[in-house]
Amino acid sequence: MIALILAGGGGTRLWPVSRRKNPKQVEAIIGDRSLLQTTYARLRRGFPAAKIFVAAGIGQQRKIAAQLPQLPAENLILEPCRRDTAAAVGFALLRIAQRHPGETFVVINSDAYIQDVPEYLRVIRLAGRLAAARPENAVLIGIAPDYPETGYGYIKTGRRALKLAAGAGRSRRTDFVFAVEKFVEKPDLATAREYLAHGGYLWNPTLVVGRIDRFLELYGRYLPRHAALFRRMAAAFGTRGEKAAIDRLFARLPSVSIDYGILEKERSMLVLPAAFGWADVGNWRAVKEVLSPSRGSSVVKGLHVGHESSGNIIYSPAGKLVATIGVSDMVIIDTGDTVLVCPQDRAQDVKQIVSQLEGCGKLKKFI
Repeated sequence: MIALILAGGGGTRLWPVSRRKNPKQVEAIIGDRSLLQTTYARLRRGFPAAKIFVAAGIGQQRKIAAQLPQLPAENLILEPCRRDTAAAVGFALLRIAQRHPGETFVVINSDAYIQDVPEYLRVIRLAGRLAAARPENAVLIGIAPDYPETGYGYIKTGRRALKLAAGAGRSRRTDFVFAVEKFVEKPDLATAREYLAHGGYLWNPTLVVGRIDRFLELYGRYLPRHAALFRRMAAAFGTRGEKAAIDRLFARLPSVSIDYGILEKERSMLVLPAAFGWADVGNWRAVKEVLSPSRGSSVVKGLHVGHESSGNIIYSPAGKLVATIGVSDMVIIDTGDTVLVCPQDRAQDVKQIVSQLEGCGKLKKFI
């Protein structure tokens, strides 16, 4: 089974630590290792190095190679430019198919937090066996929600499709696989509470499992423009003009997510519910919740003195003191050249600041 790590995102909601030249996946947002290093180390507990691939932008080549010395050079798949996840996944699978056309694969985002790694790897292997036995079905791994999250997309489960035998070893649970009834965008709080009370709704971490050759066929069905350009790229592989051809053709790919472009349109998708303590490290509030689930305690990286202050997340450069009075549930991030201050419940809106900076020429240097 192949593990494909997507490491090409911009991470704008974790600005100002996440920047264009150093996006969140190569930064130590949680702990002492980067998100990418943590993801790779997690997968190495269940996959050989030869079966782990990383898809990223060409500008990150040196940094990724330095952070992941165990990664074979040929397993780093570089995209000439950003064209969203449908292009990233399809192009990476096209490359991998040169060596492993009939293998199963799992798509892994580089910015996830996983609490129970053995269970995480067990579920991935289980989904891989299911996809190998039923290559006509791609399999999603959905996360059983434990609170009404409004920042995630959801999967509505349909009829029960399969009952899988109890596992061996640590986990002897019986797993059930469901048809996917529909996908739901990020709901408001009232709707999220209804989903939790109703049951049958799972968080969607875009953990996609399938067989490489069969999944690539879905591009011809739902994204014909991608499929046509992929065929031309494949014809250029191994030729003298390969790089120039890939650069030219990749830039012509439409920007569309894998969720919208394929997953939400394919009617034979299956979903395997799981519970292994997953969180999307997508904004500063999520970082705070991962590092300190207790609402009242603060997360501090650097020096901080506070009076009647609680529940904050504070990052500051070495040697700089941050002092707070009467401040609670705030995000305070100081990178030396930039300071971000916002309530944690507005953490999703940090990307709006990045959008404003993109439209202001003299401030673009801070992106």
